[in-house]
Amino acid sequence: MKKNRPKYKQIIDAAVIVIAENGYHQAQVSKIAKQAGVADGTIYLYFKNKEDILISLFQEKMGTFVEKIEGEIAGLEKATEKLLLLVQKHFALLADDHHLAIVTQLELRQSQKDLRYKINEVLKGYLRIVDQILQVGKENGEFDPDLDIRLARQLVFGTIDETVTTWVMNEQKYSLTDLAERVHKLLINGCRAN
Repeated sequence: MKKNRPKYKQIIDAAVIVIAENGYHQAQVSKIAKQAGVADGTIYLYFKNKEDILISLFQEKMGTFVEKIEGEIAGLEKATEKLLLLVQKHFALLADDHHLAIVTQLELRQSQKDLRYKINEVLKGYLRIVDQILQVGKENGEFDPDLDIRLARQLVFGTIDETVTTWVMNEQKYSLTDLAERVHKLLINGCRAN
C-alpha cells in the first residue's frame, strides 16, 4: 500500500509521545492508535508491528534531520563552523521535542540486539556527516593532519550523545542549547591542529 504521508506522520508523532510517556515495552499499539486518532487496524496498514514503528520513527526523524543539516552545512566553508551548526541543530531538535529526546536517548537503547542493528543502520547517515566535517577540517588545516577520522567521530558523536543523555536523565532541568558552544569548543580543541 502506498503510504498516506499525513497519516503515516501522524502515527509516527503519536508513537514518539506514547513511547516517551509509557516506555517502549508498555507502549501498546492500541495506545499509539488512540494518540494518533486512528483505529488500531489502521496502524497495521503502515507498520508490521511495534518494532517497525520504532525503527520507522527513528528513520523518519533522523532522516529529516540529516537531510536538513546536510543542506545547511553545505553553505559553510570552515569545518569548525559546520561542527558548531551540527551541535546546535542536534541540541535544538531534542530540546524542542522532549518526547523525542526521551525516545532517542533512553528507549532506543533498551531494545534487542537486532533492533539496535537496524537503528545503527539509520545512524550511518549522521555519522557520514561527522566524517565529512572532520575530513574538511583535516584538508583545510583546521584539524590535525594526522587526525584519526574514526576515533574523532567517536569523540564527536559520543560527546554530543552523552551530553543529551545526561540532560534527559536530569529531567531537562537546564538549557541543552546553552551547552552547544561549550561542547563545540571542547570538540574542536580535541581535533585542532597544533
